[in-house]
Parts: sequence; C-alpha cells; structure tokens
Amino acid sequence: MWRKLSLRTRLNLLVALVLVLGLAANIGRLVLEAGPRIQAEDDSVIRLAREFVDASIVDLKGSPDPEVKLAGIVDGLQKLRHINVTLARDGAPEDSASADDAALRIDAPPEWFVAMVRPEPTRLRIPIVVEGKSYGTLSIASHPTDEIAEIWDSIVTQVQFGSAIAVALLILTMLVVNRALAPIQSLADAMADLETGRYDTRVMPTGSAEIAAICAKLNHLAATLEDAVADKQRLAERVVSLQDVERKEIARELHDEFGPYLFALRAHATALMRMADAATPDIAGLRKHGAAMLEQVNALQQFNRRVLDRLRPAGLSELGLGEALAALVRFWRGAHPEVTVDTDISDALGPIGETAELTIYRVVQEALTNAFRHSGATQVDVTIGPVTGGGRGRSARVRVSDNGKGLPPDHRLGLGLTGMRERVMALGGSMTVTSTGGGVTVEAVIPCGAGD
Repeated sequence: MWRKLSLRTRLNLLVALVLVLGLAANIGRLVLEAGPRIQAEDDSVIRLAREFVDASIVDLKGSPDPEVKLAGIVDGLQKLRHINVTLARDGAPEDSASADDAALRIDAPPEWFVAMVRPEPTRLRIPIVVEGKSYGTLSIASHPTDEIAEIWDSIVTQVQFGSAIAVALLILTMLVVNRALAPIQSLADAMADLETGRYDTRVMPTGSAEIAAICAKLNHLAATLEDAVADKQRLAERVVSLQDVERKEIARELHDEFGPYLFALRAHATALMRMADAATPDIAGLRKHGAAMLEQVNALQQFNRRVLDRLRPAGLSELGLGEALAALVRFWRGAHPEVTVDTDISDALGPIGETAELTIYRVVQEALTNAFRHSGATQVDVTIGPVTGGGRGRSARVRVSDNGKGLPPDHRLGLGLTGMRERVMALGGSMTVTSTGGGVTVEAVIPCGAGD
C-alpha cells in the first residue's frame, strides 16, 4: 500500500503523523503530570489550612467571645480553594453535605478523567480547645475540583490550539512540498518527450538544489541523445555514400580492366574459329592465340582475386583472423622487404565474432596501406588484444604504429581511414589516428560480437 503512494502523499502523511504524535505526546505528558500536580496542590492547601487553624486557636485564648471568633475563622477557611471546612459541635453529627456538594460540582471534566487523576480525599480533624473548654471539632476535607477543571481546560485548550497549529503546519508543509516537487512533473513530461524522439526537449532547472541538478543532468542527457542521433544519421548517410563510392570503383575497375580482357578474349576466340575453318590450320598461330588467351585468363583471375579480396578477404572465414592477417603481412613484406613488420595477436582475445574479425582485418589492412604508401617507415608494429577494464563489454583493441615521418599539421584523413572510423563507430566502437614526429598510430576499439 505504502509503495503505491506518490512521493508527495508520502511526505504529507509523514509530516501529519509527526504532528499528531507530537500533539499526542504533549497531551499525554499533561495527563501523566495531572495526578502528581493535584496531589501536591492538595497537600499544600491542607498544610496551609492546618497552620492557619493552629495560629487561629492561639488567638482564641485572648478573645472575649471565642465562639464568634471561631465562626469567623471557619468563614475565612471556607474561602480557601480546594478544601471544605465544617465545625462539628460536641455530640452533634458531622456535617458532610458540603463535601458531597463539592464533589457534585465536578461537572466540567469527564468522569473518566476525574477518576483517573483525582487523589484520595484528605480529611483533617482538629479539636478546638480554648482554656480547657471544647468548642467542637474542626473538619477540613480536600476537594481539588478547581485544579482538576483547570488541568482539563488546559488539555482541551492544548488539543484545540495544538490541532489548529498542526493543521496550519500541515497545510504549509503541503504547499512547500507541492512547490518543491512541482519540477518532477516537468521531468516526467520531458522524459515522455524523449521517449517519443523529441530530443530537443529541455527542462528549466528549478526547485531544490537536488532537483535542479537532476534537471541539468536530464538536459545534458537530452543534448547527448540529440547529438548521438544526429551522428547516427550522418553515419548512416556516410555509410551509404561510401557504399556508392565502392560500387563506383568496382564498376570502374570492371569497365577498365575486366572489359578489355573480355574483348581481347573474344578477339582471340574469333581468330581461332577463323583459323580452324581454314583448309590448312596454322599451328603456330593457334599456339600464339591460345597462349595469349591463357595470359589474359590468368590476368582475369588475378583481377578477380583482388576484387574478391576487397569484398571479402580470402581465408578469413576458413582459416581465421590470425592466418588472414599473416597472409596480409606476408604480402606487404614481399612487396617491401626493406620494412620490418611485427605482429602480436593475444591468445586471450578469444572468439570475437565474424563482423568484428572482418572489421579488425579492414582496419589493419587500411593502416598498413597508408603506412607503406605514405609514411616512409622502416618499422611497423601490429598489436591486437582484449580491452581490460573501462566498464565496457568484451572488446578488442587494434593498434598499428609506424616510425615514419608522421602526418602534416593540416592533414585530413583520407577516404579509407574515414570509412574505417565510421565503420567502427557503427559497431559501437571508437577509432583514433594520432601523429607525432616519430610516426603515425592508428588505434581502434571494436566490441566483440558486434553486428553478428
């Protein structure tokens, strides 16, 4: 039940509970202190009355009319609060009607409260003897009805004013809580807008410092998502553009190389057909045209391997990433024996997925192509291993560095490295190209299993 309540309702209920408990604790304190307070007041009045009577008896000894004086003393004692004073003559029954009437006057407080806090009645009997003559017995009985009524009135007042103050504080707290939590609704609306793809949504940082910080973080998240979506759109456009460029290059190579070879084969085949129809075949001519056709077929096979290698490296699926990279390195070593190429592929890399393997191969291929064609390096190091730490999933780090002359300050990445970077980013990885006076380093982090 509690979990289903909103934060605003929880805070309001918590404040209301604290106020009610505080009011109840204060009232409980008054009730607990009522009994000792009434008892102390009762004892004090009885002690005061006795002292007054003792002093008055001494005054009766010198009075010409002790009975009149005694009646005045009784009237004076009747004016004291919380006591009832009666004078019983010798031989006459004690008049307790006044005490009973005093008990009947307890009508303001509830009976349960009176029964709870009223102490046991205290009765004090003082014989009045002046110069050996008895004038009766003075009976003093306690009845703290006024004190009980005052305590009850204070409790009722505490309940009334305390409740009014508690209600006022609760209303004030509700207003403060509602005002403080008002930005939360704005945050919820902004999140709903982000969910629908409106990444230009922003929230005004208002409210408390914590909520303002959350608003600022949400605005930063929205801006980051907006940039990420824009980058994704640009990346998709770039990928399509690169695909078109690759198709155009393949079409140009097919037209410029494949077409002439086919035309030559067609010409040689026509010549062979014509020579075959002759009455006396020219063996030397047949051999010549046959040898030319074989040479052109071999050239077509090499061209076909180059195109296939651009589309898909030979042996990558069959032999694995290590053997495909070894074949690539052997090719460059054979073409440039003066350059030392060292490779280090970690055994801890493990299976990384077909798409990741192809991406690693392409990054190394493009980096080696640029190193051999432009850097003038004598040493190239290729390192491939797993990424440790960083809080990301399994990833592979590819690092190709050379000791060449580096890139000029105003250099812009070529189409090949740009395409590789965007391909890596499309898989959720990253790629950097750094240049110093001691060479160029291409480093890429590629998520394992990405795209499979």
